[in-house]
Amino acid sequence: MQPMQHQMMGYDRAITMFSPDGRLLQVEYAKKTVRQGSTAIGMVCKDGIIFVTDKRVVDPLIVAESIEKISKVDDHIMATASGILSDARVLIERAQLRAQQHQVTYDSTIDTISIVKDICNLKQLCTQSGGLRPFGVSLLIAGIDDENPRLYETDPTGIFFEYKASVIGEGEPEIEEILKKEYNAELPMDDALALALRALKKVLGDNFSLERIDAAFISTKDRKYRKYTADDISATFQGKKRPTKK
Repeated sequence: MQPMQHQMMGYDRAITMFSPDGRLLQVEYAKKTVRQGSTAIGMVCKDGIIFVTDKRVVDPLIVAESIEKISKVDDHIMATASGILSDARVLIERAQLRAQQHQVTYDSTIDTISIVKDICNLKQLCTQSGGLRPFGVSLLIAGIDDENPRLYETDPTGIFFEYKASVIGEGEPEIEEILKKEYNAELPMDDALALALRALKKVLGDNFSLERIDAAFISTKDRKYRKYTADDISATFQGKKRPTKK
């Protein structure tokens, strides 16, 4: 009854209007959009960082390989998202441009936190400006800064936190519990990939398929973004370890 009262009074129609109990309802709706998005998992490992995502291929006529849930921001930084992916594309392209500008201006690579703050500043601006709507997307942004793996999560409000492991999207509650029990910072990337695949299998159940999986990593050794191949993912899922490309 309480949410309906808010709607009747119009507090959810303007992003700049607080409800009587101190909430920005449009921002909360944006967070609900993220929770309905496809699942994305990020983990900091002893030898790098890894993303494993569900591409959620809903149409059998779609070429699964054409869907990319993980994007390269710079050689040493990558990003993935859950929610409205067109919103994510705009933010990631902004991050890519920012990284290129930094390289040209300073002849050095940008650090991960600078990318995160730039994205979050824009997200926050869209929560206090009339005529705009919040970005309906959460981003996981990971990078290697001076051999130190970093993983950040941003939400539609523009807030961000650094994590050792994080998950966003529809499978968040269940996978977060699995990560709390099974994740540790000494996991190598291949073991982290296996853990993420097991978690997605448990959450997706009969809908799970290796064709739905997109995975990428950046090792601390060379700070280079790379994608896992379908063969790598399949071998890891079946327990047949393949050497991680270095």
